[in-house]
Amino acid sequence: MSELQKDNIGTNKQVTPGQSRSASFILIAALSLLLVAAAYCGYRFRELAYEQKRIKEDYSLSNNITFGIFSVDRWGDKISAVVDRKVKGFNLTKSQKADMQEEVEKQLHGMVNKAVAEVTKPQKGLGAKLKKLAFNTFVDVKEIHALVPSFSRTIVTKVTSPKSLKKLKSVAAGKLDELEAQTYDRSDETISSVEHSIYQKYKVADATAFDKVVSSKLQRIKDLSYQFAIGMMACVVVALLIWLLLRKRVNIEVALFIISLLFAFILLAVGVSSPIIEVDARIHTLEFALLGEKLVFTNQVLFFQSQSILGIIGTLVEQPKPDAVLVGVLLLLFVVILPLLRLIARGLQVSCSELLGNSKFIRFLAFDLGKWDMADVMVIGIGMTYIGLNGILKSQLSGLNMDTEALKVTTENNSTIQLGFFIFVAYVAYNIILTSILKRIDEQNEPCN
Repeated sequence: MSELQKDNIGTNKQVTPGQSRSASFILIAALSLLLVAAAYCGYRFRELAYEQKRIKEDYSLSNNITFGIFSVDRWGDKISAVVDRKVKGFNLTKSQKADMQEEVEKQLHGMVNKAVAEVTKPQKGLGAKLKKLAFNTFVDVKEIHALVPSFSRTIVTKVTSPKSLKKLKSVAAGKLDELEAQTYDRSDETISSVEHSIYQKYKVADATAFDKVVSSKLQRIKDLSYQFAIGMMACVVVALLIWLLLRKRVNIEVALFIISLLFAFILLAVGVSSPIIEVDARIHTLEFALLGEKLVFTNQVLFFQSQSILGIIGTLVEQPKPDAVLVGVLLLLFVVILPLLRLIARGLQVSCSELLGNSKFIRFLAFDLGKWDMADVMVIGIGMTYIGLNGILKSQLSGLNMDTEALKVTTENNSTIQLGFFIFVAYVAYNIILTSILKRIDEQNEPCN
């Protein structure tokens, strides 16, 4: 083969500048699409997280202990239902009728004996003595006592007739309604208003249908949240893999790094704004024995709160105590503002931008302030807070559990770490990777002038 042919082959193998620019453009366009996909997944994830929060807040309001166990009206309704069933279903058995007849006979015999004793006692005066004489002459006490069983049977039959029992039940029900009206605590109107509003919102008619709708919605949200969270993380991982494969292409590393910073911004924004921890303490069941039946309250919410990092900061800042406000401001500064400023500074540093007019200041933000970036400390703090809070709740709730013949109480702690926390953890891990990449770029490039 001639030298000319070899040169031609070598020339054909070389990549022209135009081809290199086209490849870079395609790569950046692909990463931009991944970035848009990650942003969309993050947006949908956050929306679903707050939809879940709103549903659970509605559920906790509808099942709040104030409107259940602590409501006199609710107790009155349940007690009235039990007593009403007992009154309406009241009937005497043969043995009860026999016992009643025996008791009536005792009372009648006693009344006869008392009447005889009253008439036959020593009398003063002519009229009284004549009455006593007439009674002893014409009245046979033994005969009266012999008639007592017949009288008692007639009385018991009359009292226990369907008509008489119906009247008795009506009187008892009236007294029950009167007692219920006396113990009215004026919360029933509020409860009914809240329930009607919530049921109307979810287009249901009662508590059973509401529970089914809530359960279905929460399951759907959970499934979709996992899908969008995985989609967002997959976009980040793919971007990192592309970076790893093309790490030696110096001509596009600035564009790749800036796009990577935008991925970090998405993770940070979603991580700090989505709920990270959920505290849910409730009485699962309370069973109270009354007249052979059980009064049951279920899913009575003692406390519910779902907060994001920004929500926690907002709660602290709104407190009247200066120390709480100070903690909130410090969290905002070191967990939200400083990480955001450092992302911007890294982009300026890697692109050698003089936008701020002082590259030393940008370098200080990008590198030297890393020890003040408390996002990783926040991760540990949230984890320790959850562990401690979960332990306290379990300990306190276990003290409410009881199981006796008259009363049975079971509590439930549904507190959980939310997916938003893991998104924030992903940001922290991704931030560490970006820091190492930035240091490598800084070492192999000349300092910005």
